[in-house]
Amino acid sequence: QVQLVESGGGLVQAGGSLKLPCAASGNIFSINTMSWYRQAPGKQRELVADITSGDSTNYADSVKGRFTISRDNAKNTVYLQMNSLKPDETAVYYCNANLKLVARGYNYSYWGQGTQVTVSE
Repeated sequence: QVQLVESGGGLVQAGGSLKLPCAASGNIFSINTMSWYRQAPGKQRELVADITSGDSTNYADSVKGRFTISRDNAKNTVYLQMNSLKPDETAVYYCNANLKLVARGYNYSYWGQGTQVTVSE
């Protein structure tokens, strides 16, 4: 069974920083792309950033220059460093991983339970 567990959320003032880790555990053969999404109240879930197994990164335009995604493959962990946070970035942040359970198996998509980030004025 595979689990993704996010942590690091909390309350921060506008302009502040947070770093969110997400650790994948279980019977995993390999992890391909790992991603961070967020969902604000009343809004659709949106992609914040993703990183491939080769460390290629992609960011939403709204976070470019402020957020950094990285991964530690030895720990099956992806990080999201968030700087200069804004109140409208208050949301639940979710981790996603596309991974294989066996060498020649399909890719499966797994989600974490989410971690709340609240940015105050």
